[in-house]
Amino acid sequence: MSSSGKMTGRLIAAARGLIGVSREDFGGAVGISAESLAQMEANGSAWIHSEADAEALRRAFETFGVVVIDEDGNMGAGGRLKFTRQDVKQINRLENEGGIVRSDDAP
Repeated sequence: MSSSGKMTGRLIAAARGLIGVSREDFGGAVGISAESLAQMEANGSAWIHSEADAEALRRAFETFGVVVIDEDGNMGAGGRLKFTRQDVKQINRLENEGGIVRSDDAP
């Protein structure tokens, strides 16, 4: 099954609710309008058939710290936070400690 078959409107809505991000902010990260996102979510368990949209959604999930759990023989698809609450506190502390601002990418 392709990755587009594993992405549904319910999964999008659940992941967005898990991270507490508005349709506008999430849609901006995906590169689609909030109205298009609302239509995808309203389709419920219908698959997102556009491979490009499914991949953009997965990248946005990654950006916001959500790991998509694919459906298997025993359980349905879902989403999970990439970081624990303790990790988030540590990241926020480090991000807000001050100092020179520059890229986080290491050579």
